[in-house]
Amino acid sequence: MSMTESHEAIAAVELAEHALARAHLDLTTGLEVIESLLHPDYVIIQPGGVVETKTDVLASYRTGTRHWDTAQVDQLHSTQYGNTIIVVGRWRASGYHGATWFDYQARFVSVWIKTDRHWQNITYQSTEITV
Repeated sequence: MSMTESHEAIAAVELAEHALARAHLDLTTGLEVIESLLHPDYVIIQPGGVVETKTDVLASYRTGTRHWDTAQVDQLHSTQYGNTIIVVGRWRASGYHGATWFDYQARFVSVWIKTDRHWQNITYQSTEITV
């Protein structure tokens, strides 16, 4: 793999990270984006330690009980290892989960793998920033 290929792959994954965040702002159209970018074997380890699958996450979003006013990623640091890219970054979001307001920041580790179709997120873990 050349340095150019590596830079292009990292750029594609970082664009996908931003697309995933933006998709939360309008789940009417965003769910399709989220579904396409998450690998079928996707798992997320929530800040409290709960493990959820892609099916769990999509079902949760389809309930309509979540609404994001803001959702963004930044401070991305990405490293490629063959057909795997690991992204460390910051997630910031605010909105409502049911009637409960949230304003949340977390550091995350996001693992992407190259599939036949495109880069897909296979696992994600976040830790809340409490500063």
